[in-house]
Amino acid sequence: MSSSTQPASLLAKGPPAALAGPPDQREPPPPRSRDPYFDNAKYLAILLVALGHVLPVVVEGSRATRALYMLVYAFHMPVFVLVSGYLSRGFTGRPDQLRRLLTGVALPYLLFEVAYTLLMRWGLQPERPYDLLHPTYVMWFLIALFVWRLTAPFWAVLRWPVAVSLGIGALASVTPGLDGVVGMQRVLQFLPFFVIGLRTRPEHFRLLRRRPVRVAAVLVFAGALPFTYWATPSIPMTWFYRTVSAQEMGVAWAPGLLRVGVLFGCSVVLTAAFLSLVPGRALWCTRLGAGSVCGYLLHGFLIRGGQYSGFFDRFPWLGTPGGRVLLVLVTFAVMTLLCAPLARRLMRPVTEPELAWAFRPDGRPAAGRGRR
Repeated sequence: MSSSTQPASLLAKGPPAALAGPPDQREPPPPRSRDPYFDNAKYLAILLVALGHVLPVVVEGSRATRALYMLVYAFHMPVFVLVSGYLSRGFTGRPDQLRRLLTGVALPYLLFEVAYTLLMRWGLQPERPYDLLHPTYVMWFLIALFVWRLTAPFWAVLRWPVAVSLGIGALASVTPGLDGVVGMQRVLQFLPFFVIGLRTRPEHFRLLRRRPVRVAAVLVFAGALPFTYWATPSIPMTWFYRTVSAQEMGVAWAPGLLRVGVLFGCSVVLTAAFLSLVPGRALWCTRLGAGSVCGYLLHGFLIRGGQYSGFFDRFPWLGTPGGRVLLVLVTFAVMTLLCAPLARRLMRPVTEPELAWAFRPDGRPAAGRGRR
């Protein structure tokens, strides 16, 4: 809320003690309690992420499975990115925030990028180099989140941040060769969802959760399912991955921009519909949202390991309708275990390390020589 809404008596007393003194001596604000709505959203979104990664194993020969795969890919990462943007609204580059960014995003990226490279060397690419600038498999999201969060203070000072981010994403979608260093094609094409999250306020989520909007969300998904089933044979999945430009998919820049715009609009509608249907109260699965990063980082080893070892090939009945349903249920169960508090505690040394020894105790930048 704006300070203008505070009583005059409070303003007359001056700033709170935690904000007194020079900016570099201010204390960080006290941690806020977790909102069960966003933990529920993260848990449900990570289930969809895993579903999108496991469905290719059984998608061959099933139009319905491919339609479900396409529908999931249309909004599951936009949901994750938008929620990440919303939860980054308070990022201003304070020392404690920078430490958290390094230990909670940068360090896990470095460690798991090496681990996934080893996995791919064991699997299908024995000569794959260690290349931290070209993220492997699911690791693109961590490096993208690192870049997006660093830019959060800049979006806060722009007058039209969403419009600017849309322009950047549109230009990226028609610029060939961007997916080289740090997966920049996906970083820029998903950027608008992050900025939308930054600009979203709590009242927007309250609006989404009103009963009429929830009814509309059910109708959106009820219509999206048959539409995707009808459209799936004619739409390449590459459009949903956002890893290459329109020209690299054989489409000129003008019609490519039109297709990207339509896809973006569909993703926004589906994302809003999904977030509208997320429960707002604490449930049995709410605490699992806090461990979604563990599920995200670990599930790729199981899926890629199963593919490289031929595990899925040993069970051809997984390609039957009953087998696909069973695979989906097992995937959800495994992801639930990977997000559980026990998994989070076991993985904390590599996903949420403290590393107090690596940082200055006072949180201030090291003093350097000034210009004479």
